[in-house]
Amino acid sequence: PWKLLLLNPPAFSTSCGRRAQDRRLRRKRVISERRLTRYFVDHRKVRVVGGRGGAGGHSFYSEPRKIFGGPDGGNGGDGGHVILKADQQMKSLSSVLPFYQGFHGERGGSKNCYGANGAYMYIKVPVGTLVKEDGQVVADLTQHGEEYIAAYGGAGGKGNRFFLSNENRAPMLFTPGEPGQERVLHLELKTTAHAGLVGFPNAGKSSLLRAISRAKPAVAAYPFTTLNPHVGIVHYQDYEQVAVADIPGLIKGAHQNRGLGVSFLKHIERCRFLLYVVDLSVPQPWIQLQDLKHELEQYEKGLSERPCVVIGNKTDLAESRVNLPLLREQVPERVIALSALTGDNLEELLLHLRELYDTYVKTEQSRGQSPVKW
Repeated sequence: PWKLLLLNPPAFSTSCGRRAQDRRLRRKRVISERRLTRYFVDHRKVRVVGGRGGAGGHSFYSEPRKIFGGPDGGNGGDGGHVILKADQQMKSLSSVLPFYQGFHGERGGSKNCYGANGAYMYIKVPVGTLVKEDGQVVADLTQHGEEYIAAYGGAGGKGNRFFLSNENRAPMLFTPGEPGQERVLHLELKTTAHAGLVGFPNAGKSSLLRAISRAKPAVAAYPFTTLNPHVGIVHYQDYEQVAVADIPGLIKGAHQNRGLGVSFLKHIERCRFLLYVVDLSVPQPWIQLQDLKHELEQYEKGLSERPCVVIGNKTDLAESRVNLPLLREQVPERVIALSALTGDNLEELLLHLRELYDTYVKTEQSRGQSPVKW
């Protein structure tokens, strides 16, 4: 039989096909929420030093029958800058190292050859990164591709050709390159999204984000399941995309940094409108809304006055049907009752979310500013 196989070899390799099938079935490794927390970093202290400028050249031109050709040492190249660049593909500051040194400029050569400038060093940071120095904000990178020069490179030194004059026909002087600028910066990430899901622990924010987008935050029946913000993208038929951020649950006294409250609240600052998620199954759910607005207002004045909608979650429970009409009587905002678990009435939320987004876009365009796009 093996002779027949040699006479009639197969048209394709079965082993290669099997390996290709294995590659197709192989999926991205699922990372748990607690392990993901180690990769998600929203603050980083970094020391940046610009590249040193190259020293000036020191030489004299000489060739047969022209021994005293004069000085021909070129200038050194400038040191390279260290530049922060916002990239929408970056979602965390975990890849930012604590120290960066710019590239040095090259030394000036003979025959009036200038040294090459040092290349720029780019540090990719997520969109929404604040750059602080000594507690003062020096840059706010809110647009994709926006750049900020964190440290300037030093100027290149002068060669002895630069010092040629009628009084000094053979200068011996040349200068070294200048050192680069050195700074210590604090990078702080604030999640940039159109909408922010705000609520107390176990209100169902993560379940709601999983229901309306492809994001997969952890879901469990214990508080503080979400340990870092997640951003999900809601797609519409006209190819518009609305970014919704799942902010980790707040507690009373969050503005006083209880329960890591300040680290959670700072991610709400960049949200253009808010989605208050209230658990309808608890007694007096409107108290939750009052407490949430109080925490936002204490953290930043006017934060609770942004365009919003109240989402009454967990309508699949019997207690929620009793509390829903009471909630609508107590709050002036629009209340959308739904169940993130069963998917009931999600269409009303998606339509109203698009209305909030369109209003935001028109407002930004009327001000002459470009709205944030995903």
